[in-house]
Amino acid sequence: MTTFFIGDVALDEYFTAERWPGLADKDFIDELPAECGGSIANAAVVHAALGGETEFISLLNETALSDRLIADLQANGVSTRHMLRQPGIPDSRNLIFLVDGEHVVLTLRMGQQPMPLPPATMAALRQPGFLYTTLYRARRLHEADGTLAQDLLLADLRRHGRRMVFDLDVGGATAADAAYLQGAEVVIFNQVGFRATFGHDTLTLAETWRRDHGITRLVRTMAGDGAEALDNGRLLRVPGHRVDVADVTGAGDTFGAALTWGLGQDHAFEAALEFAVAAASRSVTRHGPRGGKASRAEVLDWLTSR
Repeated sequence: MTTFFIGDVALDEYFTAERWPGLADKDFIDELPAECGGSIANAAVVHAALGGETEFISLLNETALSDRLIADLQANGVSTRHMLRQPGIPDSRNLIFLVDGEHVVLTLRMGQQPMPLPPATMAALRQPGFLYTTLYRARRLHEADGTLAQDLLLADLRRHGRRMVFDLDVGGATAADAAYLQGAEVVIFNQVGFRATFGHDTLTLAETWRRDHGITRLVRTMAGDGAEALDNGRLLRVPGHRVDVADVTGAGDTFGAALTWGLGQDHAFEAALEFAVAAASRSVTRHGPRGGKASRAEVLDWLTSR
């Protein structure tokens, strides 16, 4: 089965700082080499490195930078045959500041342009498999002929066997997002996004919300403390691995991709969750947005060597 990743790909421009300045403040920063990144593209690269059949879709302009981003994905084993291009939209760039073992990401605003999916792409998506995406992108999807759009399009794909994995990251979800999340296989929050959605930090209190939305698994990542999940109501906790942190950029993307890959391999959910935590823990020991890129054997070797 092929997993589709629909989301951002960008040039990540890195800077380091001794502290994060406040308003009306000044300080010096140091520039690091720029790298191809973007949250969902990072996840796609990790998925492909693990051996998954991986397709990626985004909406890019027709500049040399976009050509570079697409070529990089292809070089990492990710198919871009369904990529969408539109002249006149901004270049896709992120400014990433590394401060005190954490990161601050500023993204160039790309706009809310619809993403028209042509018939060949819809036919490919109407096959069994996973779709890994975000609410921001799901709101922009529609068939090129205008027949289906947004949540109705996702519902159509689910009826054809496409299983949804949503990475909600720091933004979380609101009541208006219910139709998009309905029937999802997995919804992933980090700590910030979970708190923004529910107003607390207790996963078990979200069980009614999970059940009401028909979501099979609800996951909360907890940085160095690992992850916890509600698996059809069953609470699972996987502790993190204590490591020397080099760069946390892409850790959540690595986690989501590894979890999706494991489920695509028909691994038991608890085993897939444990593998995802290990892959994410390994990723933060390496610099760059795709520090989680590794084969299954490399992740297991890293675990064994600890």
